[in-house]
Amino acid sequence: MNKITRILVVVVTCLAIGYFSGTVTRSAITTWYPTLIKPSFNPPNWIFAPVWSMLYVMMGVAAGLVWDRIEAEKEAVRKALIFFAIQLALNALWSYLFFGLHNPMLAGLEIIVLWLMIFETYIQFSKINKIAGYLFIPYLAWVSFAAVLNGSIWWLNKG
Repeated sequence: MNKITRILVVVVTCLAIGYFSGTVTRSAITTWYPTLIKPSFNPPNWIFAPVWSMLYVMMGVAAGLVWDRIEAEKEAVRKALIFFAIQLALNALWSYLFFGLHNPMLAGLEIIVLWLMIFETYIQFSKINKIAGYLFIPYLAWVSFAAVLNGSIWWLNKG
């Protein structure tokens, strides 16, 4: 498989996982989520789909670039892609916990673990391909913001 094919496979995988995570989110956005008290810095709902789409594409490109080094750095690539898979699964799980179970506290605890896995993936990717590492920085920044937002929503609605 060539580099472009590997990148496309992972980008499509990330977008598919994002799409299926979004199915849990879509119904809650019109029913449960509007009933929550949100902080003043809560972005409008329409911003989330384009931001996440861009982040999933960047994640996929990064993972494809790392995967392309499999012949040269088999163990390092394998380790990095395991972290990538774990963080991607945790990413999907967050949507289920927050929007599916309507549980901001549990989602808030989970997003901390997600952030740590994203950070470790960033570290592992950076060792293999600097561009792949750089492509993870916006994702890390957005999930940092999402963690603050998640915590704020939990705090404002805990009573």
